[in-house]
Formats: sequence, structure tokens, C-alpha cells
Amino acid sequence: MPQHAEKTAIVSIQKVVKEYHLDKVVVPALRGVSLTVRQGDFLSIVGPSGSGKTTLLNLIGCVDTATRGTVMVDGQDTKGLNDRQLTDLRLHTLGFIFQSFNLVPVLSVFQNVEFPLLLQRKFTAAERAQRVDELLKKVGLDKHTQHRPSELSGGQRQRVAIARALVTRPKIVLADEPTANLDSVTGENIIDLMKEMNEEEKTTFIFSTHDAKVMSHANSVIRLADGKIAAGKAAAGRH
Repeated sequence: MPQHAEKTAIVSIQKVVKEYHLDKVVVPALRGVSLTVRQGDFLSIVGPSGSGKTTLLNLIGCVDTATRGTVMVDGQDTKGLNDRQLTDLRLHTLGFIFQSFNLVPVLSVFQNVEFPLLLQRKFTAAERAQRVDELLKKVGLDKHTQHRPSELSGGQRQRVAIARALVTRPKIVLADEPTANLDSVTGENIIDLMKEMNEEEKTTFIFSTHDAKVMSHANSVIRLADGKIAAGKAAAGRH
């Protein structure tokens, strides 16, 4: 592998502006943000509510589009992709962890984690089972495969969400306030688990947070304020 491979930009955001229109009022969410994320980064986006953290994650995750500027994900300019191509990018390159977990209540733990693999339609049932079992063991839920989400604690549900996000072996995992609904000990365990996955699988993690403990685990911290990167506050990655 070439020496420069670890420094490959997996996300590149250039002069991105995002505006929302409420009646006749224009509400700026991002005001000219530029950011480069390297492959294998464990990056924390921090800032007060309304600073643009979730908007930035949504643009990287291809669930929203920029008003102006360029968003490149895994070498692709998202502005030039059609709906099918955006869906493919979300399904094959990106994993999502939401603070509300977003698990399907009628499905078992196993089925929730398996679901993205079913959508990809490229694995046999045996291959899917092997990957799901492997991840559920890694997140400590191999004894809960047939439970429904309602039968689990908040920390357990978040672990299911992490397993589901990682099951497709995505290059990038986006986590929006992943510890917000958890107690501090469980939250720290979740971050440790994400860090372990980052180191083992070289998965790039980008997460928004208010949690100082979460920030302390990041190898790079981007601070947002009023839709802009706060001057001089971005910590360089320890690569």
C-alpha cells in the first residue's frame, strides 16, 4: 500500500452554503464551510444547538443537498448524482447511527442488523447470517439475537444500531449525537466500541456531539458556530 494511502481524502467539502426557506425568510444553516476528512479519521463535529452540525452530517450522508458549494464523498461529487446513484452511495459507502436509534420495532435484533444486507441483494442467507452473528458478538448482543428493540435497554439498542451501521462494511459511518440518550458509562462504552471498529476496520467515523468525553476520543475536532467553522479551533488529526 502506498505511504500516502492513509491520507486519502474520503470527504471533501468546499465553500458549502446551506439555506432553508421558511415562508419568505431565508435561514442560513451553513455559511461557507470547507472541510477535508481523511480516510480512517475519527472526527468529532462540535458546537451548540443550531450551529449546523446535523445539517453538515446530512449533506455528507446524501440525505440533503447544499444550496451552494461542493460536497465530495468517496471521490464523487454528490451534486451530480441522480436519485439512484445517491441511494447506492448511501447503501454501499455510508453507515448511519442516529440518536433515536431508528430500529424497526417489529423486527428482531438479528433482522434489524441484517436489513441493509437484504437491500444490497448481493449476499446469500448464510453470508448474511455470518456477518450479522460476527457483529452482534462484537457488540456483546449475541445472546439477544431474537429480542425485539422494546425488550432492550437504551445502550443495547444503540449497540444494535452500531452493528447495523457497520454490517455493510461502509467506508464512512455518520453518527448524530450517538451518546445523547445514554447514561455516561454506557455512552463511554459505545464510543470505545466505535473507536475499536475504527482501528480494526479503518472505518472513517464522523460524529456530532455535545459530549466532552466523546470529543476526547476524537483524533480531530471541528468546532462549528453559527454555521461556520470557528477560527483556529479545528484540531489537526494525529496521523
